[in-house]
Amino acid sequence: MHIARQSSPVPQTDFPSRCRTRFMNAWHARIACLGKAAGGFVAQPELRASGRVDRGSQLCAGKFLFAGHLIEAPEASIWNLKFPNSAFEKELHGFAWLDDLAAAGDESARNRARAWTWGWIERFGRGSGLGWTPECAGRRAIRWIDNAAFLLNAHEPALSEEYFRSLAHQTAFLARRWPAAPQGLRRFEALAGLVYAGLELVGMDGPVEAAAAALAQECDSAVDKAGGIPSRNPEELLEIFRLLTRASSSLSQAGRIPPKSLRAAIERIARILRALRHSDGGLARFHGGGRGIDGELDRALAVSGARKQPGEGLAMGFARLSAGPTSLILDAAAPPVGAGRENGHASTLAFELTSGRRPLIVNCGSGVPFGANWIRAGRATASHSALEIRGDSSSRFGRRSLIRPKLKDCLADAPRDVRIKRSADSDGPCLWARHDGYRPAYGLAHERVLELSADGRSLSGADSITAKSNEDRKAFDGAMDKAPLPGIPFCIRFHLHPGADAEIDVTEGIVLITLKSGEIWIFSHDGNAHLTLEPSIYMEIGQLKPRLAKQVILSRRAVAYETSIRWTLAKARKTPTYLRDFEPDDDQTEKEPS
Repeated sequence: MHIARQSSPVPQTDFPSRCRTRFMNAWHARIACLGKAAGGFVAQPELRASGRVDRGSQLCAGKFLFAGHLIEAPEASIWNLKFPNSAFEKELHGFAWLDDLAAAGDESARNRARAWTWGWIERFGRGSGLGWTPECAGRRAIRWIDNAAFLLNAHEPALSEEYFRSLAHQTAFLARRWPAAPQGLRRFEALAGLVYAGLELVGMDGPVEAAAAALAQECDSAVDKAGGIPSRNPEELLEIFRLLTRASSSLSQAGRIPPKSLRAAIERIARILRALRHSDGGLARFHGGGRGIDGELDRALAVSGARKQPGEGLAMGFARLSAGPTSLILDAAAPPVGAGRENGHASTLAFELTSGRRPLIVNCGSGVPFGANWIRAGRATASHSALEIRGDSSSRFGRRSLIRPKLKDCLADAPRDVRIKRSADSDGPCLWARHDGYRPAYGLAHERVLELSADGRSLSGADSITAKSNEDRKAFDGAMDKAPLPGIPFCIRFHLHPGADAEIDVTEGIVLITLKSGEIWIFSHDGNAHLTLEPSIYMEIGQLKPRLAKQVILSRRAVAYETSIRWTLAKARKTPTYLRDFEPDDDQTEKEPS
């Protein structure tokens, strides 16, 4: 079998390069499809897939939500849909939806999974369609093998032969074209898919050794020494971790020694993921990432065998505080900027807080599942539990140009000076952080202090905006002169999870927040701001629409070179430190905005 050699990636930014890539993918796909079928599985694959039951149920009901577009066609085959754009079609070719149908698991889901899989073989199996890219083929091969028991029926040998022939063709294609996959997650998908398929299929292990070596090399170049990735997306890091763990496990089970760089990357990433894990087992939701499927992170860490715990420093630019049943994760670095970083959020110094298994303070999340308008909204500072000035974000989008049209989707003007200090005493852990994202426009820096009590029952915060140098004070005075009203308006937002019920007491100047566990938290402030409780939204994969939620807002006008607001979020005195939380999770079909 042909195996491609490692080559330097060529940026695919211009139209001729993209056309050449599509042509080469199609050419190698046609050649790969001339090969024979694989002889079956070396051993029956384990069921490793983890899908979303709600997504599987939606698909069975004919609701297809991909790439921000929803198509409702209850009786249609997935391949007969009128695709709104290429992104929608590529998601279908990746077969992630197969995991969701398997999670649903009933006969209706199985029938659709089988019909749509063999429908793909009939329509695209000879090398045509947008699904013949290395990253898509790697993703698809993994899903087909993981769900083999769900798809195959021993009484239908003809269909099984078609299945194994197509898998062999896709493996041959991956051996030829994996270097064309963009670096990062998509190249990991291509290489891990090649290693996995090569080891699982009879007679297809020829490219495995070279692919494992290339995967190790990719670990050295795409995963930094601490275990982070450039996108700073926790959920993307988890997906890379799962791919590497799968490849390492497959190599070990086949009697091969995984490369040292592969195992080292798994150990490094595991430490980061543990630091980004909230007390409810979900991931922190930053830079386009969601919390992940329930239990997925813990399963991945257990399977990896990596045991090292996170250190005291930053984890991929995030800082963590934890005490008792409470966890807090703060974005303490500048967002990813520049070309290829279209998912970075203006979330510097935003935080999330979880109590036990109940998220309390959150960010609105990624708008990717819901279309372009929601994507932009989700990336703004206003969609995070952070401070914003005059409705502006702490990072701004780049300007579109003819040479680099996608620059408009990247954050180009981000904080340049982000600092953080950590301390701890008998009262509990404390973070001090600062960023200068608002300095160019207003001469102001944002400082945030967060103190978590030793028992996790209370979080004390202080947010300040300051202009300290003469240059900054001149910029602040200039912004004041341009303001239509006295002072520079700013606000601090605290987005609440949809499962949190909140009521404001204007007389007392507090907000009562009740979680489904029965916990009651009280939000209060020092009286130097205007307190309001306003609508918010919560966006997550698996939902057809963003969910309605609420947010606590402290607003004020800055008229001096330093303005501060102090606030506290504390459990009510009668609330036990630990609760036996038997309440069911939120009914996620409710509270959806129209």
